[in-house]
Amino acid sequence: MFRLIGALLLSVAIALVTGPKLIAYLKKLHFGQTIYELGPAHQQKQGTPVMGGLMMAAGIVIASLVFHPAKWDGAWDFIFPLLAVSLLSMAVGFADDYIKAVKKRHDGLSPWQKIAGQVIVAVGFSVYCYFSPAVGSRIRIPFFAVEWDLGIFYIPVMALLTIFIVNSSNLQDGLDGLLGTVTAVGSSAWTVICLLLMTVPALAGTADRNGAEVTAVFMISMAGACVGFLRYNRYPAKTFMGDTGSMLLGGGMVAAAMLLRQPLLLILIFFTPIMSSVSVIMQRYYFKLTHGKRIFLMSPIHHHFEKKGYSETQIVSMYAGVTLVLSLIAVLSILM
Repeated sequence: MFRLIGALLLSVAIALVTGPKLIAYLKKLHFGQTIYELGPAHQQKQGTPVMGGLMMAAGIVIASLVFHPAKWDGAWDFIFPLLAVSLLSMAVGFADDYIKAVKKRHDGLSPWQKIAGQVIVAVGFSVYCYFSPAVGSRIRIPFFAVEWDLGIFYIPVMALLTIFIVNSSNLQDGLDGLLGTVTAVGSSAWTVICLLLMTVPALAGTADRNGAEVTAVFMISMAGACVGFLRYNRYPAKTFMGDTGSMLLGGGMVAAAMLLRQPLLLILIFFTPIMSSVSVIMQRYYFKLTHGKRIFLMSPIHHHFEKKGYSETQIVSMYAGVTLVLSLIAVLSILM
């Protein structure tokens, strides 16, 4: 428990302390947000510094390493894949942000460039999990005391899941404080799940205890980094996390879920980002099938709520509440 409290406080502090200097530096470099003209009326946000996700990355990396459990598990230690997937996903997002901010190209990386980087990360991580003695090809089914062995199909299925979750996280980052709040709640839920896997005797065989402890420290560091970042990202935002931050958080969330062999719990814990992707897919195909009709006023769906007259803070509160309730259900599923 000492490590968890320490990691939480340190990650919050790092984000808070680095925030002002990072924002000032980004302003100096003119790394400002370019607002999409067809979107909601956010023109007042034009020029707001992006890449604020770097302060979260600093908090996550430093806190999770400083408070890493005393026992190291060699090449299979969970801290390596957790940091690798998060930071490599962030690197793809950073490149995208750099092109948008410096080159002033709204589209950033081309779709093929972005997906190529994500495929390398996703496939590499899936292969790691498949061969890891603490993970393997079996996943746990929520609410049932059973596991599903995907065999060799684990690699392509989990690679697709990784890409989907990272991009869902990216789509969710469209309002001040939205993704940071949702991820803070979700990361806290993963921390509680790790504690249950470590302490409940009946669950002792469902996860490697040391791996669960490492993941708990990482996830509470992510929660703390999000809380610290929200000091500067809540409405009205002084900085945006950008693709740099959103892909960092998406990578961390999916990495934890896969290492704990609980990827299906993402449906609950990461429900709102997933629905962001689902709403975009539904909108696109419905538009094509009906030759111009729309299901939502705008997608992702949080922009639909904006068009309906909800304020950004109301939407963030609604999403946080939904995530909290579903996260509690996810935690309870572990005990069933």
